[in-house]
Amino acid sequence: MNEINRSGWRPAMGSAGEAEAIETTTGNRGLQLEEALIFEIGNLDHCGVDFDGAIDERLLEGLPSRRSAPVDLPGLTEPEAVRHYTRLSRQNYAIDLGLFPLGSCTMKHNPRLDEKVARFPGFADVHPLQPQSTVQGALKVMDELADWLITLTGMAGVAMTPKAGAHGELCGLLCIRAALEARGDAREVILVPESAHGTNPATAAFAGYRVENIPATEDGRVDVAALTARLGPDVAGVMITNPNTCGLFERDLKIIADAVHKAGGFVYCDGANFNAIVGRVRPGDLGVDAMHINLHKTFATPHGGGGPGSGPVVLSAALAPFAPLPFTTRGADGSVHLIEEENAAQEGHAQAFGRMCAFHGQMGMYSRALAYILSHGADGLRQVSGDAVLNANYVLRSLEDGLDAPFGAAGPCMHEALFSDDGFAEGFSTLDLAKGLIDEGYHPMTVYFPLVVHGAMLVEPTETESRGGLDQFIGAMRVLAERAKAGDPLLKSAPHLAPRRRLDETLAARKPKLVWKG
Repeated sequence: MNEINRSGWRPAMGSAGEAEAIETTTGNRGLQLEEALIFEIGNLDHCGVDFDGAIDERLLEGLPSRRSAPVDLPGLTEPEAVRHYTRLSRQNYAIDLGLFPLGSCTMKHNPRLDEKVARFPGFADVHPLQPQSTVQGALKVMDELADWLITLTGMAGVAMTPKAGAHGELCGLLCIRAALEARGDAREVILVPESAHGTNPATAAFAGYRVENIPATEDGRVDVAALTARLGPDVAGVMITNPNTCGLFERDLKIIADAVHKAGGFVYCDGANFNAIVGRVRPGDLGVDAMHINLHKTFATPHGGGGPGSGPVVLSAALAPFAPLPFTTRGADGSVHLIEEENAAQEGHAQAFGRMCAFHGQMGMYSRALAYILSHGADGLRQVSGDAVLNANYVLRSLEDGLDAPFGAAGPCMHEALFSDDGFAEGFSTLDLAKGLIDEGYHPMTVYFPLVVHGAMLVEPTETESRGGLDQFIGAMRVLAERAKAGDPLLKSAPHLAPRRRLDETLAARKPKLVWKG
């Protein structure tokens, strides 16, 4: 324990047993406030705002003036509404509260400089239908960011508009399909290794391909022999995640890419884990044809809550001509304009397969990402990936004597460390440790994924965590692992200190109640 001051004094905290024994009339427990549903706070029979007399019917001209049924919305005053959502927010975990160990999600601290830049009126207030002459600054941000992404990956082009990782995967596969169709080659199979991200096979199936799995070796990497043996005239390509979902670098990717290209296929790389290799490895040098980059993972923007996201796709010279519209190009006078359907042919991009979304992408993501890149520079980005890998290996080596690390002997991990529940007492599992982590003040790590490891626990500390913060997390994990191995019954019923006790997650997933009824 760190001392608060040199006298050794620390503020005392009541034990969990003492806290649970205290009853309050409100249901609140100090600053942990009990919160009812918004329908239980407000009244369905009245509005939270007073109107001076009846509403003038003329204000409703052209609209139905009489409702056929009650609105069924609670009437809350402004303080009631603000307090309700503020109290709920205090029950949520956030990256600004502590370490977020979710694997493959890169929940890093977002520099406030990037947030400030994203809120500049010239970026935050632009409209996609404005004349291009009035948004030159925004277009130049898009163009410069695209140039950085191409440079960092060693690719020939980039499609900026995909809104997230899976959207980018679809974009890359559509580019592959367009390239195959252009040469009259109808291929129908996409190979997906077991170590790839779970969205990869789903995206390939959505794009109309038949998916075939490729097994992993004992060290958690792609079985190259099995993959090359399956290559043939029906294989359109392979979707490979590098670094992979086991937290390991696919060191044979160049060998795989050469074999796929020789067989007439293309290589798609899932770049969600680019955070571990940015500034150090250029996927283009490894033979990758298409790779999405999660700007909301690699380049600062907070990831979580469902968005907004951004998944630009970098493309090889073989696929760049088929990139979707629109994208930017810089004129001889330094101005930037968009290549869209109406000018695609005259600009030499008649092979573009179409559009991925209505407009030009997510401007807020672009400005944050470019601010992050420029503030770090090439050397800073290289340090980012190095620190991410260092932190993950520090966690792995600090815990491998207390938790099973299935690939601990496979060499250094990359940005995330993988553990399992092997060795826990009978009846205890990964879920119990994860719930105990909530009592320790942490959001649980990714659990039961990747599927190739039973009881998987995937921990990604990111480069933004200090050694002191990592030591505290490691200490909590060690204690929880010891409790799981000893069969501590209190761990089986954790969490005890959260606003709610353990929920039946299976029942919630299979029989959700999404509509409130009084």
